[in-house]
Amino acid sequence: MIPLRDNIPHRRFPVVTTTLIAINVLVFLWELSLGPALDRAVMRYGVIPAHLVHGGDRDALERFLPLVTSMFLHGGWAHIVGNMLYLWIFGDNVEDRLGRGGYLLFYLACGVASALAQVAAAPGSTMPMVGASGAIAGVLGAYIVLYPRSRVLTLIPILIFPWLVMIPAAVFLGLWFLLQLLSGSLELSARAGHAGGVAWFAHVGGFAVGAVIGLVLRARPDRSEPYEVQR
Repeated sequence: MIPLRDNIPHRRFPVVTTTLIAINVLVFLWELSLGPALDRAVMRYGVIPAHLVHGGDRDALERFLPLVTSMFLHGGWAHIVGNMLYLWIFGDNVEDRLGRGGYLLFYLACGVASALAQVAAAPGSTMPMVGASGAIAGVLGAYIVLYPRSRVLTLIPILIFPWLVMIPAAVFLGLWFLLQLLSGSLELSARAGHAGGVAWFAHVGGFAVGAVIGLVLRARPDRSEPYEVQR
């Protein structure tokens, strides 16, 4: 299922969401320019659970900085396009609710928390973890709590025939979360604690943190103007 848009317009232009997308794209273009040096950059700026846990001869900055830098690196075109699509569709409304400064802190906090969740799930892994998926999962977690009645225009490819359907956001994002949880559990069982190519528990951890923050926000009254829901 590929989300195309939701039916809740933003109240004001999503400056932070747009800036985050621009930064991710620029960093990805920088990655493409590195050639053979890309692997070295990924090892340096990506989160490697075993290095974070054990430290080795790394100083504090070198050890913990990847918790932030890793969320701006991506492993290929499909990786960055998918992440940025989700961020664009769901980030604007969460930015509206948190405000620009609060939303930026929220995004970064979810990204760090998601990386730590993956480290906890596979502390001995030596595979570098990169991508904005964990931070964006936090956005999805907050969105499902704050806007459970919204709907998502979704492309479902059936063989060569595309099917467009409006799906409740609670269903779309709920299924997305369950898929991450199930996939992570199956992979972790199969590999006995050594995670593979997708950081499933980063997605799970980011989503959970975002949902908890969303619950806190939902308990507070939203005094802004109501949305004009699109059909």
